[in-house]
Amino acid sequence: MKLQFCGAAREVTGSAHLITLEDGFRILLDCGLYQGSSDDMSEFNEHWYFSPSEIDCLILSHAHIDHSGRIPKLVADGFKGGIHCTYATRNLCSIMLLDSAKIQEMDVKYYNKRQLRRGHKDRLKEPLYTTRDAELAWNLFEGHGYGRWFRVHENVEVLFQDAGHILGSASVTLRIREKSRTVMFGFTGDVGRPSRPILRDPVPMPAVDYLICESTYGDRDHEAAPNEMERFLRIILHTCIEKQGKLIIPAFSVGRTQEVVYMLDQMESAGKLPHIPVYVDSPLAVNATMIFGAHPECFDNQLNEYLLADDDPFGFNSLRYVRNVELSKKLNHSSEPCIIISSSGMMNAGRVKHHLFHNIDNDRNTFLIVGYCAPGTPGGALRDGAKQLRVFGEEKAVRAEVEVMDSFSAHADRHELAAFLENQRKGLRRLFLVHGTLDRQEAFRNLLLEKGFADIEIPELGAEYRL
Repeated sequence: MKLQFCGAAREVTGSAHLITLEDGFRILLDCGLYQGSSDDMSEFNEHWYFSPSEIDCLILSHAHIDHSGRIPKLVADGFKGGIHCTYATRNLCSIMLLDSAKIQEMDVKYYNKRQLRRGHKDRLKEPLYTTRDAELAWNLFEGHGYGRWFRVHENVEVLFQDAGHILGSASVTLRIREKSRTVMFGFTGDVGRPSRPILRDPVPMPAVDYLICESTYGDRDHEAAPNEMERFLRIILHTCIEKQGKLIIPAFSVGRTQEVVYMLDQMESAGKLPHIPVYVDSPLAVNATMIFGAHPECFDNQLNEYLLADDDPFGFNSLRYVRNVELSKKLNHSSEPCIIISSSGMMNAGRVKHHLFHNIDNDRNTFLIVGYCAPGTPGGALRDGAKQLRVFGEEKAVRAEVEVMDSFSAHADRHELAAFLENQRKGLRRLFLVHGTLDRQEAFRNLLLEKGFADIEIPELGAEYRL
């Protein structure tokens, strides 16, 4: 059996890992889009480390675009196998991949228009994939429940366990029979945090022989949850009441947006939220929130109890979901104090990029970053203390306040991740760290070595291992 790392190796996005069995059957774990601006990765999304037509099946851990975002291209380039995921992931991908395709088309249209104005007909591009490609990919999705083994090959069974990361997220365990042996192979996907709102806690995986593990926050611990609501409320009051400004929250449409809205709903129910408008300015987030409501099987006990008192945890009187582009544009020029939640979370695409352009140079405003932002993205630059940003080709001074709350993160921190791996410590033959920058992976490897783990690899992109 051979393992090749085809994405998210010493990087945080573009997840893709290829298993080739002795009989030639090929299983791809995730097929994510690289999101960032590293020169070394500039052509990653256009090329493959394998032939898509030779992949027999795809097993998808969850719907985030850095794990699912190249699926339409995979299909357009010849993949015809089944795409296996949880039911909620299947439903989320139906809207997220279509949205991603529209972004690909719009970005290329904008780029080509600029090139034509400059007389560069030779520089015109085609989109990475189209909405038609996304629609064709949808036909290949097959949904499965948590905790039930299913077969993708006569010698391979698969188990999804709740990873507690976003709605429908799963760890993946493969039970592979080859010749006279049975190999247990695991992939954590992205691991969530215990005791977070909305979703159930991550469920430990069965003991495995080989494991691919994420390491996004392998070098740090998150802010403790008890202070989270209090700090969030202080930021709201400071920005919207004291400064009479806008609080702009870049948030991923799936998971983070719903969590932020749920916390605001709790504040409103408790009479603590000031009387200011709250806007969710993202058509994708609107659709995703409807899908959340259709999957109560993923909710934790706290939310189920809250539903007894409030039948809509994602809606309150001052909250407005914005689909209309004209209202979105009006928000850019409005001076009213308000809260705007908009995607994307890294501020490198979507409507939030326009809010960034129109509001970052006003010291009345605050940008609250509530999730990971890759280096090279506007969000990454703000996290690192940038004083200037180039947005839509124009230099903008950073005068707005920038706050960061990593306690909102959907990724386990280093000690939470180590606790999730604890039941693997004794029997694990080899551990591979992915989905993290090299410095964080090295720090996490050192922590795991201290805890008694051994044989920990940090693979390079394209690296192959025989197991």
